[in-house]
Amino acid sequence: MNFVSTPISGLTIIEPRVFGDERGYFFESFNLNTFRKHIGDIHFVQDNESKSSHGVLRGLHFQKPPFDQAKLVRCVSGEVLDVAVDIRKGSPTYGQHVSVLLSGENKRQFFIPRGFAHGFVVLSESAVFAYKVDNWYAPTHDAGIAWNDAALGIDWQVDLSKILVSEKDGKLPCLGEMETPFRVE
Repeated sequence: MNFVSTPISGLTIIEPRVFGDERGYFFESFNLNTFRKHIGDIHFVQDNESKSSHGVLRGLHFQKPPFDQAKLVRCVSGEVLDVAVDIRKGSPTYGQHVSVLLSGENKRQFFIPRGFAHGFVVLSESAVFAYKVDNWYAPTHDAGIAWNDAALGIDWQVDLSKILVSEKDGKLPCLGEMETPFRVE
C-alpha cells in the first residue's frame, strides 16, 4: 500500500497494490500492522455501506465527542468525490478541505481522522460507498455542516441543481454558525 499525504495533516490517501490477471483482481484493503506504521494505532468497530445514485450528496457529517469518529472510506463501485473539512478550532488549516476522487476502478481509500467533517457526492450513474469507523454511531451526537457553505469553497463537480440531499442535511448550519467541539492547542 502507498500512503499519500495531503495538504492537510492527518488526511491520507491510501493506494493499494492491485494484483490482476485473467481471473480478475485481488488487493488488500486493510492491514492493521501497515496502518499502524503509517497512520497510527486505530481500532475500527463498525463497517458501513451505502448505495446512491448520481448527484446524491451525503454530508458533511461528524460526531461530537465522546463519540467522534475517524473513518477509512472507499468507493466499491462507481465514482464519488469525497471531501473532508478541517473543523478543529486553532488548526492552521481550519475551514480548509481536501477533495479526493474515489472509484471502484482506482480503489483508493481516504483516511479521515477525528476533527473533520466528511461528505461525498456521486459522480457516476450510481455508486456503492463503504467505510470503517473507530467509534460507535451515536444519534444524539450526530452533527454536520452545510455542504453548500460558500465559505468552504467546495467544488462538488456536479451541477448544483442536480444535487440531492436528505432533509436533515439540507438544514445543517454553516461552519461559521456553529460552535465546533474540536480544538487544536
